[in-house]
Amino acid sequence: MPEPIVSRLATARIPTAYGDFQLCYYSNTLDHKEHLAFYMGAVTDAHDVLVRIHSECFTGDVLGSLRCDCGEQLDRSLQLIAAQGTGVLVYLRQEGRGIGLMQKLMAYNLQDQGYDTVDANLLLGHGADERDYSLAARILEDLGVKSVRLMTNNPLKISAMQAEGIQVHARVPLEMAVNADNQGYLLTKAQRMNHLLQFPHFSPAVKPDSVAYDRSSAD
Repeated sequence: MPEPIVSRLATARIPTAYGDFQLCYYSNTLDHKEHLAFYMGAVTDAHDVLVRIHSECFTGDVLGSLRCDCGEQLDRSLQLIAAQGTGVLVYLRQEGRGIGLMQKLMAYNLQDQGYDTVDANLLLGHGADERDYSLAARILEDLGVKSVRLMTNNPLKISAMQAEGIQVHARVPLEMAVNADNQGYLLTKAQRMNHLLQFPHFSPAVKPDSVAYDRSSAD
């Protein structure tokens, strides 16, 4: 498969509670989705740029669902970028770890029957994680970012970006508060997907996805 090409079609200033960002709209040759970059400061030719690669999660990012930590991770990423004064949030339209919103809702129903986030995706005929990070790499290259400090708990995301030619000089943990609705989901990510998570207030009686059920999306 040829390397995907991205094209920046529009950029506009977006004032936020954390300061002014620039929002870039990209087309690409891999899919028909509208992938985005949201950045602050001078990132062109910059090294060790603070970067978050965030997969779309409508339920968490927009609706504030407590089944996942996505919306909190999105908000925290923008806070950290604003505190640094420079950084990029690449927003990939890869809902449900790549399976789409409708399939994610179907996976929710399976999770409510007791399946964890991995098995629910598998039962629907999907992989545990179908996301592709090649477009994120091409977007960072288009922005002129030379190397990154990646905000993630997912080691697979780091290796995927390095395989795409992006220099990852450091990992910045992005752990959110554990609550009664997401602790089973987070434990599943740690135990079955090797996410680098700590559980200082975790109940030892909780089993993966036995209390909360996943939105199957970001990180």
